[in-house]
Amino acid sequence: MDGTLVDTEPYWMRAEIELVEEFGRTWTHEDALQMVGMGLWDAAEVFRRAGVDLPADAIVERLTERVREQLAQHGVPWQPGAQALLKQLRDAGVPTALVTMSIRSMAEDVVGAIPFAAFDELVTGDEVAAPKPHPEPYLAAAGRLGVDIADCVAIEDSPTGLASATAAGAVVIGVPHMLPLDAAPSDVVWESLDGRTLDDLVDVATTKWASA
Repeated sequence: MDGTLVDTEPYWMRAEIELVEEFGRTWTHEDALQMVGMGLWDAAEVFRRAGVDLPADAIVERLTERVREQLAQHGVPWQPGAQALLKQLRDAGVPTALVTMSIRSMAEDVVGAIPFAAFDELVTGDEVAAPKPHPEPYLAAAGRLGVDIADCVAIEDSPTGLASATAAGAVVIGVPHMLPLDAAPSDVVWESLDGRTLDDLVDVATTKWASA
């Protein structure tokens, strides 16, 4: 979701800087980049080591609520092409799941702003035992959709997300946002979702299946 469907990473970074500075420490842009795609409770332990003297649950709550405040204040910043591609998938009857390490309340905020029923299922960071890069989130999504993970196409913007989807066994498309994906596992890397269509997804999937 964050970085692939919506450009919320700047919101997260602002929330992180504010939180760390509240405890008299410094949090740089480079520090924030290391957190992209990380599970929130894993991230909370990083903040605790950086001097944020709060329980992990409190850190997750503080960060999430600050991002939700920014979404309410500034609106949902959609990534180019993301909604159009989702609409094509839905019109064609393709089952879809949102796999995010954000918590459900925030995911529901974002999904609720989409002007059509975009997802059959949501798998969120507060619902899985093992966050990305573990395969569990994507395996859970395929299970809820009632499909084989090998028949799924996953679109991700971070090395952590790509590692999760690849380990699960999906066809994987990388769309870089805040981080380069040159060394991350994927079947193909697209510069953007802008102008991409259902046919493009089918081409990537059939190419992989033909070589398997």
